[in-house]
Order: sequence, then structure tokens, then C-alpha cells
Amino acid sequence: MTRAYLALGSNLGDRLAHLQFAVDALAATDDVRVTAVSRVYETAPVGGPRQDAFLNAVVALTTDLAPDGLLALAQRIEADAHRVRAERWGPRTLDIDILVYDDLESADPVLTLPHPRMWERDFVLAPLRDVAPELVEASRTWEGVRETAVTLTIPWRNDSAPSP
Repeated sequence: MTRAYLALGSNLGDRLAHLQFAVDALAATDDVRVTAVSRVYETAPVGGPRQDAFLNAVVALTTDLAPDGLLALAQRIEADAHRVRAERWGPRTLDIDILVYDDLESADPVLTLPHPRMWERDFVLAPLRDVAPELVEASRTWEGVRETAVTLTIPWRNDSAPSP
């Protein structure tokens, strides 16, 4: 099993429901085990057209899927959440980015790993520190990132039940 971290974001419709939908869909997938979910943060949009604020979170998981398989899964979940790719960095019901896939480094333009802009984005680093504090500098502070009072849950699966 490979450890991976995925960033989730939503700024259209029921933002929290879209994030929970992503967690549920990931957890329901064979070859994926969601191990942790960050707190939910609200952030101003970065780049692109004028739009509403985002809710953001990061999911930690282990998977037997190859990187391209995990990307295909993320894109399928986005499509199931009615994501429309009308303009770059435009508003969206759901955005899922693979941040880190174990120690893999790839310059492939379809899937660059680790995510090429993650270290510049407070809306990624704040929730990433919740689930992988070893990856984010402890003294780092955030601009434009507000922790919300809402949380996401990891659905329980029979194959992920703790051993007695």
C-alpha cells in the first residue's frame, strides 16, 4: 500500500456536502483506505475570475492504485460531483488534487508529483499539516485561511475495521 495525500476544495453549491461526497467516494473505493481527514478551512480563491470562498481539506490515504489510477479516480469523483471545467481556476463544485504519492517524483505534465504549487498555497498547507505534520514546517503561519467549526467524517468499511 502506498501513502498519498489529496487536497479537496469546493466553492459552488453545498461546499461541505461536496467535500464529504469526495471522502465517502474515496473510502468506498476498493484499493483505497482513507486513514485521516484534516479539519475544514475556508479560504479566499487564488487566481482566476472573481468567485466565492472555498472550503478546503486534505485526505490521507493508502492505496494499491498506481498514480494514474488514483488520478482517474479523482477525476471520476469530480465528474460525479458535476464539476465543470469551463475556465482555468474557475469556480467548481469539487476539486481534487494529488499532492503527494509516497516519495514519487514525476515531471509528467498530466500528473506532476509532488504537486508543483502545493508549497506556495496556504489553503493546501494548513490542512496538510493536520494529517501530515512532518511535511509542513511547524512554525508556518497562514494568510487568508480560516479554520471552520465543521468537520468531515470517514465512513466505516468492514475491511477497515480494527482487529480485535
